[in-house]
Amino acid sequence: MKSPNCALTIAGTDPSGGAGIQADLKTFQELKTYGMSVITSVVAQNTTGVKSVHHLPLNMLSEQLEAVESDLPIHAFKTGMMADVEMMKVIKEWIQNVKAPFVMDPVMIATSGDPLINEDARIYLREELVPLTAIVTPNISEAEDLTGDKISTHEDMKEAAKKIVHTLGAGAALIKGGHMQGQAIDYLYDGKAMYSFATERIDTKNTHGTGCTYSAAITAYLSQGEELHKAVEKSKHFVTSAIRHSFELGKGNGPTNHWGIREEELTGEFRNYS
Repeated sequence: MKSPNCALTIAGTDPSGGAGIQADLKTFQELKTYGMSVITSVVAQNTTGVKSVHHLPLNMLSEQLEAVESDLPIHAFKTGMMADVEMMKVIKEWIQNVKAPFVMDPVMIATSGDPLINEDARIYLREELVPLTAIVTPNISEAEDLTGDKISTHEDMKEAAKKIVHTLGAGAALIKGGHMQGQAIDYLYDGKAMYSFATERIDTKNTHGTGCTYSAAITAYLSQGEELHKAVEKSKHFVTSAIRHSFELGKGNGPTNHWGIREEELTGEFRNYS
């Protein structure tokens, strides 16, 4: 058997299985990508919110990164929760020696509204890590935090994407419109062209882990050699299927269904996502 495409996630955990490392690995697996993981923080959370967080020692973070990089191929990687500046410094040093597309999910606030990183870390992320990325995937509140601008229209979303690329130095920016009214429209700007990806809005509160899942899907497709806009297009359909078939689990925002796209194949609802 030939060697598989390999994707790495660097993020925090979610013992309830809907977000973080667990969501990323489920997504990689569904998209036929060999998944690897480096844990930054152990998070006690569920569908109702974050209960407590334990950050791994920096030497353990560094050793995990080195263990993967020294032994296995990395065709693309993503970051999720990076809690503080010292942790980000370790990750930045490692990134500079890895030749693979870097997908950043700028995790700052949980779906439940719980803050996950402090202001110093937000500044470091903007100034030191964003310029290393192939693509950054903020939702509207995260894009507002990155740019310092209020976003209330689709034109604002496009301008934010351009600012993240031209001012902050990202390779590309995907602004997700899940919190806007009407269709769920996302905008991708790659420094030259603006792309839009629209799907129907699904009436559900079960969106726990959507950001992790979306960015993990992009990472998986990039590891397979897909062009960026095609990777985003396929990932948009993947995460929409995951939301469409989401689960009524837990007492809060239930998790998305990482095999939702397979449900559509089996029931005849499958759409051509190529």
